[in-house]
Amino acid sequence: MPGPRSHDDEYNAGGLVAKEPAGDNAAALSVSEISAALKRVVEDRFGFVRIRGELSGVKRAASGHLYLSMKDETARIDGVMWRGNAQRLSFLPEDGVEVIATGKLTTYPGRSNYQIVIDRMEIAGEGALLALLAKTKARLEAEGLFDPARKRALPFLPRVIGVVTSPTGAVIRDILHRLADRFSSHVLVWPVLVQGQGAADQVAAAVRGFSAIAPGGPVPRPDLVIVARGGGSIEDLWSFNEEVVVRAIADCSIPVISAVGHETDTTLADFAADVRAPTPTAAAEMAVPVREDLLGQLAELALRTRRAVIRPVKLGRERLAVRAERLPRPEALLSVPAQRLDDLADRLRRGLKDRITTARTALQADAARLSAPLLAARVARARDRLAAARLSPALVTQRIAAGQERLDGLARLSASLNPDRVLERGYVRVTSADGRTVITRGAAAGETALALHFRDGVLDVAVGGAAVPPVAAPPVAPKPRPAPKPAAPEQGKLL
Repeated sequence: MPGPRSHDDEYNAGGLVAKEPAGDNAAALSVSEISAALKRVVEDRFGFVRIRGELSGVKRAASGHLYLSMKDETARIDGVMWRGNAQRLSFLPEDGVEVIATGKLTTYPGRSNYQIVIDRMEIAGEGALLALLAKTKARLEAEGLFDPARKRALPFLPRVIGVVTSPTGAVIRDILHRLADRFSSHVLVWPVLVQGQGAADQVAAAVRGFSAIAPGGPVPRPDLVIVARGGGSIEDLWSFNEEVVVRAIADCSIPVISAVGHETDTTLADFAADVRAPTPTAAAEMAVPVREDLLGQLAELALRTRRAVIRPVKLGRERLAVRAERLPRPEALLSVPAQRLDDLADRLRRGLKDRITTARTALQADAARLSAPLLAARVARARDRLAAARLSPALVTQRIAAGQERLDGLARLSASLNPDRVLERGYVRVTSADGRTVITRGAAAGETALALHFRDGVLDVAVGGAAVPPVAAPPVAPKPRPAPKPAAPEQGKLL
């Protein structure tokens, strides 16, 4: 016969309905209860841990919380960093960056996994920091932020210089001292943190603030911006490697000089700026020229200008003197014309004497021919020739007859062209008030009164109205008869 059944046998026996054996202290727990128990155990055991790993799947939620994963060659753990701690990060978390996260382990019952709640996150060593720097530089360089074609020339003599730096450090004093030594300028200082939490945001806001100043406003707009900081380690200068600072410098509408650190220090802000200065003091030297050198250059230019003005005058005087020496003397120029004048005067004198002699001889010869008997004989001969001449009347009558025929032809032509001749055949001639002949309907419509010329008189009418009472036509004056032709004078009466 089988023996009595033990407690374990009853517990392990399969059944359709779960049963709790008598005296069993392992009561069934709910999922929430076991999850809460695990959460308490993990948080109590791992209340403070530091984990080193590579970031993966970094994502910032709209609430500001940061979600990520940390991994190494064989394992992976999720992590979360709440908004308050995430805002205090001194670098921008990215995938592939090796960090050391400090916080506590906890569980997330919603997915039955564990995670680390990060309070502080740091880059794991300088090597990891340099790797992040190289990665950020390559990404921003691919966007063209470091393109040399974007670089602008610095103004030769800026009136206003904006300086983004700490107001309490030695940097601002060095810049002001160097500017005062070289060329005094109006300096606007935008005080910022240059190291630590929030330094990158302040520097970026200062650069964007200078760029946003409107020209002609109450605050003068800078002609040049200097972003300066003293030397330090790569961690001290890390704020000037942040993407927000690089983009602010690249987007600035004012030329920017980056003077971060010493000669050997290089940040991403140096690549984005228009000019990199090895030191803040060198940035001040690049910003303005030396006033004494400018004054010396101006004096030299003024001297050269005077020389350039005087030199043509001197050359002109020299050339004039040389040409004046080559000119002949006035006596030599006038000698030939004076000799010719004397020769012509002598010839004129001799010519006048010859003319007088010739005229006197001719006058004496004419005096012999002008005696009274000779003149009387010539008058008698002329009278005889005139008496012998006879004027024929036909010469005069023929010209008069030809003129009469032309006059009669013109009279007939005038009568045929007279517009009043057609009035005898029943036509009417229309004229305006001022006597102009109206030949079209449009011209007649534009008149207020018209005159109708009939064969026996004129009728005045108003356009569009009744006829105006007729006015007796003025009597036509008889045409003057031509004067009777004078009788041809006898030939004897002409004399």
